[in-house]
Amino acid sequence: MRPQRIAGLCFLSAMLLFAQDWSTSASLPGVDLAGLTPVQKTKVLKLLRETGCSCGCTMKLAECRMKDPGCAYSKGMAAAVVEAIKQGKSETQALALAKASKWGQGPPDHSATLEPPVSIATAGAPVRGSASAPVTLVEFSDFQCPFCIAATPQLDALLRAYPSQVKLVFKEFPLDSHSQAALAAAAALAANKQGKFWQLYDAMFAQKGNLSRRGILNLAAAAHLDMSRFQADLDSAEIKRAVQKDIADGEQINVDSTPTLFIDGQRFNGPVTLAGLKPIVDAEIKHPGTAFRTQTATLAR
Repeated sequence: MRPQRIAGLCFLSAMLLFAQDWSTSASLPGVDLAGLTPVQKTKVLKLLRETGCSCGCTMKLAECRMKDPGCAYSKGMAAAVVEAIKQGKSETQALALAKASKWGQGPPDHSATLEPPVSIATAGAPVRGSASAPVTLVEFSDFQCPFCIAATPQLDALLRAYPSQVKLVFKEFPLDSHSQAALAAAAALAANKQGKFWQLYDAMFAQKGNLSRRGILNLAAAAHLDMSRFQADLDSAEIKRAVQKDIADGEQINVDSTPTLFIDGQRFNGPVTLAGLKPIVDAEIKHPGTAFRTQTATLAR
């Protein structure tokens, strides 16, 4: 029993040490402290260790960043604190600005199946389906997200069920918690520059989240991409900016998880399944939303 007891105590000690890391660590996932003076950095870390996250998790901001790096609210509030302190604001002012930001307000109410329509920037985004389809779906997605992986065949089935009436616009939204998601997003946009977005999209989602740089390069080669051009684009500043723009476009309309789906500009909060989407799409075909506003998307099959 003694070895088991020692092992148990070691495990408990490790867990307690992990739980305390957020209160002592000088760096936190997704928090950019570059450009801060030592004094400013101390102020930021103090605020992040003392201020509760707005997401409802009951954790402090630093704790949430450490334990749930995919949380958009702790990330957004932390960024607001950093920026305010960098600008010379006091701790009180920085905290007030963070709490007044959209991230400080906490998650919006997504209880309605469809929310009021919003404007979504889709110019140049990849589109699958008929360019003249009257119903537009915009999906913010992550190639390593298990929920996105599960939703993909359902969206494919929907497009097959409505070949001339529905089109799907894809927007990148890689989450920090998925190690290869940003790389996969860049790869998809690099493939799009050669007109083969959907070939690589299908191939990457077929991997069920098991993605690596070498694996993605193999998939790109199998899709007959110009590999010299693909690799140059994959690592280019242009592609990195394009991925960040998609993320910013999503954050602008309160996208905070994946997959997030909009139907003619209206956020859909139901199950992303063929059965869940069909009645909504049928109603939209019969009575299209008059307030829907979206920029023209460029077809890229």
